[in-house]
Amino acid sequence: MSASGNYASRMTTDIGDALSQAVDYLREHRSEARYTDSAATAVLGDGLRVTVTGPDGASLTTDMPKSIGGRGESTSPGWFLRAAQASCLATLIGMEAARAGVTLGRVEVVVESQSDDFGILGIDEAVPAGPLTSKATVRIETENPTDLSALVAAADRHCPVTDAVRRAVPWTAELRI
Repeated sequence: MSASGNYASRMTTDIGDALSQAVDYLREHRSEARYTDSAATAVLGDGLRVTVTGPDGASLTTDMPKSIGGRGESTSPGWFLRAAQASCLATLIGMEAARAGVTLGRVEVVVESQSDDFGILGIDEAVPAGPLTSKATVRIETENPTDLSALVAAADRHCPVTDAVRRAVPWTAELRI
């Protein structure tokens, strides 16, 4: 096995061990499994440019395309949704592979969606503002013969971002002046 193969195998073992420890701990301390997620705070700046901050100095900036009044200087919030879906699913594939003892090579997740601007622009209230459909295409390279479709299905079932998109999560928008 090459040096990079040894490293990947060690990482798989380290991730698997960490997951096993987390599962064991949470089974013994059920009350600690539910928590409030870190807040994301968005501030509208110039035009439609928004700066979002989070814990530990995390930040990102969004903007809308010029065609609808933005400057087009940053990525749109919708792209960040697809990025969250893709990165979360890739992460969960890595976690499920480690749990199964499968050493992965390259994992690539491409998330695409279709939308209708009649929704976001309020032209037709019958058209949803968000994506109408979305799909992930997963490519995995591995030297381990295993059922990759089962591994991806398990990752998708446990991915919190794809779960939130699939399931109707209660949502409220509260105005404070």
